[in-house]
Amino acid sequence: MAPDIADPSVDPTSHQCSSNTSTSCTAPSVVQQRIVSSDTKANLVRSKDDNNNQIEPKENATSEEFRPQIRWPDFFAQLFLHLGFLIGLWYLVTLQAKLYTVLWTIFLVWASGLGITAGAHRLWSHKSYKAKWPLRLLLMFLFTICGQRDAYTWAHDHRVHHKYSETDADPHNAKRGFFFAHVGWVFLTPHPEVVAKRKIIDMSDLEADPIVMWQKRYYIPLFALLVIGIPVLVPYLYWSENVWIAFWVCFTVRFTTTLNIAFFVNSVAHMFGNRPYDKNISPVENLSVAIAAMGEGWHNYHHVFPWDYKTGELGSYMFNVTTGFIDAFAKLGWAYDRKSVSPQIIERRAAKYGDGTRFLTDECAHKDPVWGFGDKDISKDDLDEIEMLQN
Repeated sequence: MAPDIADPSVDPTSHQCSSNTSTSCTAPSVVQQRIVSSDTKANLVRSKDDNNNQIEPKENATSEEFRPQIRWPDFFAQLFLHLGFLIGLWYLVTLQAKLYTVLWTIFLVWASGLGITAGAHRLWSHKSYKAKWPLRLLLMFLFTICGQRDAYTWAHDHRVHHKYSETDADPHNAKRGFFFAHVGWVFLTPHPEVVAKRKIIDMSDLEADPIVMWQKRYYIPLFALLVIGIPVLVPYLYWSENVWIAFWVCFTVRFTTTLNIAFFVNSVAHMFGNRPYDKNISPVENLSVAIAAMGEGWHNYHHVFPWDYKTGELGSYMFNVTTGFIDAFAKLGWAYDRKSVSPQIIERRAAKYGDGTRFLTDECAHKDPVWGFGDKDISKDDLDEIEMLQN
């Protein structure tokens, strides 16, 4: 740690013993060990006036507050999608789109949503269960349809989000406001802390997955084929839908709907709801988001137990469709090693940290955030419990 810069008796660059001292080296004093704020004192410099008198420290010019810049290509992409949503919505409410087109669009929203929830989120981001290659291939196909970047990049940012939630290193930090957490983070330059923390999150498991890396390598042509081509051409070729209507409904309406449902988890599920498992963190339990996002709205639970494949304590498939999807494939043998949390551990966490909406309250703060199974900071008690309950 750096010594206090205001103490002239301390060498600010080193705590090592001088080579000519005869006494043993002792630890720096508490004053010397004080951490200097990275926003202020780390950038202070001392100078002297014309009379050689020392003057007060001044801030270095490099200590200016971070100001994000608009990434214009990403901004115009979002603008196009949301304006396109309105165009497609007009075709829907005026009944110009054929019934099969409407049903096809609903099916694509639901199916590609499972690619996000069961694939990019619970499998690749959190390693909360394992999947054999046929299921991984199916999930990758469904996830690619949604168009939300490649799975590696999606999972990378999501691990950073969990590990550094509600800090400058959080890619969609909810403390920066609803708009930023919902969509602003997509077209604004990331905070330097986000860039720094991306470099230290372990991604070796996904780098060893050939399906994940293949999709990452060929994402642009896959986007053209699966996000735009197939969704638009199927209605045009099979039930003679107007290609213009098919584009605005099956591409922009579908894409924007899926995108905003996912964004609601970053915004609404970090702001509006209860915190029964940890009242000291931003994520909340939100039923509406849970229904729309097929089980991803039990967000307070999920941030406390990110390795649980169910992402929530409630067992009903009605409010957690993704869990039912994973359980169905577990019966086929394609999904296995599903990790969960025992009722005893849940009760213990709720009693120690919760807001009282589940059971008891306490003043303790949640001190051990992790990104999912595989994070070296998972406590031994939790690891033992995972091993015991693994299916």
